[in-house]
Amino acid sequence: MKPAYATRIVTAPEPGGPDALRVEEITLDPPGPGEILIRIAAAGVNRPDVIERMGFYPPPSGAPKGLGLEVSGTVLALGEGVSGFDTGQSVCALVAGGGYADIARAPAGSVLPVPEDMDIIAAAGLPETVFTVWTNVFEAGALKPGERLLVHGGSSGIGTTAIQMAKAHGAIVMATAGSTDKCDICRRLGADHVFNYREDAWVEGVKAAGGADVILDMVGGDYVAKNLAVLNRFGRLVQIAFLKGSRVEVDLMGLMLKRQTVTGSTLRARSAGEKAALAQAVRVHVWPWIEAGKVKPLIDSTYALADVAKAHERMDSMAHSGKILLIP
Repeated sequence: MKPAYATRIVTAPEPGGPDALRVEEITLDPPGPGEILIRIAAAGVNRPDVIERMGFYPPPSGAPKGLGLEVSGTVLALGEGVSGFDTGQSVCALVAGGGYADIARAPAGSVLPVPEDMDIIAAAGLPETVFTVWTNVFEAGALKPGERLLVHGGSSGIGTTAIQMAKAHGAIVMATAGSTDKCDICRRLGADHVFNYREDAWVEGVKAAGGADVILDMVGGDYVAKNLAVLNRFGRLVQIAFLKGSRVEVDLMGLMLKRQTVTGSTLRARSAGEKAALAQAVRVHVWPWIEAGKVKPLIDSTYALADVAKAHERMDSMAHSGKILLIP
């Protein structure tokens, strides 16, 4: 008889604030064909987890139970047909759910070896952010060396990763952030022009710096019209979230005249095959930057799994810079 595996997971039985989170104990079946079970070293906390906790981001059909979209750890068990991995190997992975846990289930195609010389805990801060930035900035946004990228929320997990990846690619980077300290972090990571959106007229600042060829935005709302105003001819606006709302009213005449493109995406609902292809692109293009020290996750704080509510309080406060991690 194949073994079953006991694990803790985190759920939100009723939508709400951080106090709605519950740590449960469940039993996982052995990995199925094409799956890997990972003994978790750390799990990343991301904005989509907060939205799911609040009841607005239901998991896709067939996703493992529980919150959590990225993990690092060691291979515990391999399902039928899985090759290229060994038990005990250090890995990180994008998962469709159940990442806040002791053990998580991942499609083999979404699992990558931890980059050489990287701490296994820090590696938990890679998958969600790196996959998101690659598919949105480099695939959808088609950022080229020498072009100008504007990153909103530059001190966030996504933002800090986007700044580093774009600089490694040879782009000129502009960023917005909400405090002097957060702006300083963006500069230290390589941003060429940084604007405090609470104090600076960032629209005028971006225009004076040459405008943007690609914009990565997670704000939405009134930022959409402002983004189009600073976007250059043939520029690409890539939308990945809507902190200020997704329903907007804009004048599209400028978009027509400057032949701009507006696009966006989500990651979680993509098929296993799409995520596997994305993982391989990341391994080929981004892993060398990480191993060369050009890109690394900025870790804001770590919390024990039992203190998951405190981790979400930190995320909700918007005071963090970089990644928040959970340690089983």
